[in-house]
Amino acid sequence: MRMPVLFLGHGSPMNAIEDNESHRGWRALGERLPRPRAVLCVSAHWDTRGAFVTAAAQPETIHDFRGFPQALFDVRYRAPGDPALAQRAAELAGASLDPDRGLDHGAWGVLIAMYPAASVPVVQLSLDTSRPGAYHYALAKKLAPLRDEGILVVGSGNIVHNLGVWRRGDGRPYDWALRFDAEVRKRIDAGDHQALADYASMGEDARMAVPTPEHYLPLLYALALQHEGEKPAYFNGQVMTSISMTSVVIGA
Repeated sequence: MRMPVLFLGHGSPMNAIEDNESHRGWRALGERLPRPRAVLCVSAHWDTRGAFVTAAAQPETIHDFRGFPQALFDVRYRAPGDPALAQRAAELAGASLDPDRGLDHGAWGVLIAMYPAASVPVVQLSLDTSRPGAYHYALAKKLAPLRDEGILVVGSGNIVHNLGVWRRGDGRPYDWALRFDAEVRKRIDAGDHQALADYASMGEDARMAVPTPEHYLPLLYALALQHEGEKPAYFNGQVMTSISMTSVVIGA
């Protein structure tokens, strides 16, 4: 069975433990999708020079944030790794293995809702944000066989992510955030992947929505694995100030 491919807008780490729209959306998705043999996650929160894949048999839970309640730091997501998948993904992507890296909150923060029993093995692929979108799109294409091997590929980031202009206590979105989120959806629906990979050419809204690339690039990993005729579906579409939670399901 060919597995779907996902891009999940993950937003605040608190979404991992709060009963809110985002968490409920991820939980419902995990309940309705076919159960994968394992997950390969491309998270905004593992930035490396070159490409790396986690190879630990039992990856640790990384708490790569600060200023949040102790309850969030107490979370341990004890999903096993999958060294065989790590080797397979590394060979396909031309990546190196990292035997020590654990799972960051871009991965466990969404998977804890989808698979709360932590029984689905998880492997992460890093992002080299020094490389352009076209590089990431081409690298992701090499992972295509995994969809037919029971692997759920998950990109975890945010289409719009600008913490520099975030307004606390005011969820009203900026106009440019709404426009860019809508424009990205429009281009996804049109299959205009080249323009989405070259997001920096999409004008001032793109500059504001993607001031740094790490949260946007995981989207390209989902788009690159789309097969002809597969229609994208969206959920968790809220835009809060300067962060878009828009999530995309392809092939389900």
